[in-house]
Amino acid sequence: MSSPRHVPVLLDRVVALLAPALDHHGAVLVDATLGLGGHSEAVLAACPEARLVGIDRDPDALALAGERLAPYADRTTFVHAVYDRIPEVLADLGLPHVAGVLFDLGVSSMQLDVRERGFAYAQDAPLDMRMDSTADLTAADVLNTYPAADLARVLREYGEEKFAKRIADRIVAEREREPFTTSGRLVALLYDAIPAPARRTGGHPAKRTFQALRIEVNDELGVLRRAIPAAIEAIGVGGRVVVESYQSLEDRLVKQAFAAATRSDVPEDLPFVPEGHEPALRLVTRGAEKAVEPELTDNPRAASVRLRAIERVREGVTE
Repeated sequence: MSSPRHVPVLLDRVVALLAPALDHHGAVLVDATLGLGGHSEAVLAACPEARLVGIDRDPDALALAGERLAPYADRTTFVHAVYDRIPEVLADLGLPHVAGVLFDLGVSSMQLDVRERGFAYAQDAPLDMRMDSTADLTAADVLNTYPAADLARVLREYGEEKFAKRIADRIVAEREREPFTTSGRLVALLYDAIPAPARRTGGHPAKRTFQALRIEVNDELGVLRRAIPAAIEAIGVGGRVVVESYQSLEDRLVKQAFAAATRSDVPEDLPFVPEGHEPALRLVTRGAEKAVEPELTDNPRAASVRLRAIERVREGVTE
């Protein structure tokens, strides 16, 4: 395996957003997408009273994060789970609520850098793309078994691919000749299927298809749709949920969930909000924050990040 590298995106800003919620004894942060633990390491260093529950669906990531966070072993708990299982994880640990939840979404740098995982289109590799190597469905399974209409839907909805039907038809025709096993053959097909004028704009022609396959294999949007409301429910008063998204489909779901949670239940034409009807949560960030220089130059992954944060300001039921 190639050695993974890990540069946490917007590290100082994430710590600054979480620290006010974690400045008291017994405060618990759930890092719902632990990865290699870079964000959690910085939070544990900055917040000496905080404890960490690190969740990841990738057993390899949990092992590597455990090594990295060994100096904080007395303040860390690691759980192998998909992050929409937050309610069950906290119930198992006897935690009625927590002080913070962090999501760093998308594929991790470790997963991209290890060729055998099959996430990167820049090198020929097995068509795997599972974030949890113990799961069943792989990208090869999707390519080789989905009907053309389902393939086109996946590429169109999850990759926002304009040529989804053309690509899906080519895939179905090609797999009749020989099933897909490695990424190189798929990339070659995409170069052939996407018209030359379209290939000259919008980045690598395989980018959208690989994103779509990865999202489908890991049910990323379905998991996120369940996880954000669960995280909001999990935080106590003063608690915060911080989310880093890397593509528009993710960020849209986060924006919608945060908007629903901060909406007042009084009619919009009422000139004031009666006492007791204030929203239970407030937005901490104004819109989505983005990375700036020098981070954009130092860490290419930061270019697409969109960061949002929300805080519970009083008890109350969220939507």
